[in-house]
This record gives sequence, C-alpha cells and structure tokens, in this order.
Amino acid sequence: MAIRKICVLGAGIMGHGIAQVCAQGGYDVKMRDIEDSFVQGGLDRIRKFLEASVERKRMSSEEADATLSRIKVTTDLKEAARDADLVIEAIIENLEIKKNTYRELDAICPPHTIFASNTSYQSITEMAAVTKRPDKFLGMHWFNPPQIMRGIEVTKGEKTSQDTLNTIVELCKKLGKEPGVCKDSPGFIVNRLVQPWRNEALKILDEGVASFQDIDTAYKVGYGFKRGPFEFLDLVGIELAAVGNETFYNELKSDVFKLPQCHKMKVRAGDFGKKTGKGFYDYGKK
Repeated sequence: MAIRKICVLGAGIMGHGIAQVCAQGGYDVKMRDIEDSFVQGGLDRIRKFLEASVERKRMSSEEADATLSRIKVTTDLKEAARDADLVIEAIIENLEIKKNTYRELDAICPPHTIFASNTSYQSITEMAAVTKRPDKFLGMHWFNPPQIMRGIEVTKGEKTSQDTLNTIVELCKKLGKEPGVCKDSPGFIVNRLVQPWRNEALKILDEGVASFQDIDTAYKVGYGFKRGPFEFLDLVGIELAAVGNETFYNELKSDVFKLPQCHKMKVRAGDFGKKTGKGFYDYGKK
C-alpha cells in the first residue's frame, strides 16, 4: 500500500517530532491535538528545530521551508484523519483514552487507513480489538527525540496483516529509520530490557547507597550512556514511566518491575520532570 498522507495525533514531545520527520520525508502531514495552544506549541518547536538545523548547515533553508509547508495543524479530529493513509497516534499513555480515540477514528477514516500507536507499553492487540480493522493496526514506537533517534519498534498485534507490517517497515526505511519488528508483548523490546536497570537505580537511591547524581554519573562514565536513569526519567516524564512500571508489574507479576518508593513519591508530589520544572533535578520555572 502506498502512503501519501499521514495524520499525527498529539503535538507534544513525541508527536511534533514524528510529524516533522514525516514531513521531512516528503509526506503531507496533519498534526492534531485537543487545544490550539498545543498544536501551535508543537509547530513552534518544529520551526525552532529546523531553524537550528539550517544554522548548523544540516539542511538548507529551502528544505526547512518545504518541510514546514507540508505540515498542517488542527484541533478537529475529523479534519485531521478523514483522508489519511496512515494515522500515527502519540497521545497520553492511557489505555482507555487511546481505545476511545480509535473508536472515533474507525468511524472517520476510510477502510484502507492504517492505525499505528506510538505507545511504549500498552497492548497493540487490545487497542486493535475496538476497531473493525485489526488487520490494519500495529505499533510504531519511536524513540525520543524522533528527529534524532534512528530506531522504531514495529509491533505486530495478534491480527496485524503481513501487508500492513511490510508497509510500515518500508515507510520506516524511507524515513531513514531502522525498524525492529516484534510481537505484541509488555514493553516490546527496548523498554522490557531497560526497565529493570532503571528500577535498580531507583532502588539504590531508596537504600541510600548513593545520590541520584552519582548514580547518573556512574551509568554515563561506566557504560557510555548519554543520560543516566534519573536524567532519562526527568526527560520522558516520571508519571509516564510509572505507568510503564505498573503495566509490566500487572502483566508479568515480577517484583523486578515493582515501582520503587522514590519513584512513587515523585508522582504523588506532581514532580514529573522537565515538563513541570522539577523532577529528580530542579529545572527552575516550567
């Protein structure tokens, strides 16, 4: 199947980056969020990223202008999705909200439209089951930030067709990404691997073995990670990572995935990381 028009749901940390990458790849993109301030904020972040790329001579001003010209923004779900060949959903990591969104999309989109969820943890098969097109439903988990990270996990649900899988794998390659295909399973590949070491870092903090700053330094210096576990949590959102923990724990029943106390308290305090101005680190005003 040929992909020409792409709808991206969500203009936040992941959504605006996904929209930008697709537009840079030559696709017509509609980026939708629930408020004008959200979509304009996403568009502003895209514009700043492109301007910085031009300044660093990573692209020409003509290429940046062409990318922006391919992106349209809206708060109207029907307007965004009614003629899309592919819908990439990057909204809040809440299973019920996602399922309700897919019920709406199923009634709006033409039969050929493929649905792809950017979820990090939630079941692709369960979301697909609320639609009449489970064969055209799969996971497309981008890594943060989408404009820079090359990997995309392509997750096949219980009823995803081979044609749908092939179409999205080919799209990833056209966008300059490296797709990794996996079956529907809690956390897929990367988060299933990453969660235990991140949890162990939090447990070390709970036990008073070391400060979170020294734990981050040890990870970066000892293993060459770009960010330590606490820097990473602050970046992606401490409350979102907690949802991942809960999903793993409920699905796999292993104490390895039990939410550590320091993580739990940050969520209760509303200190979610960079987005709120404070997480494990203090970022000043929001």
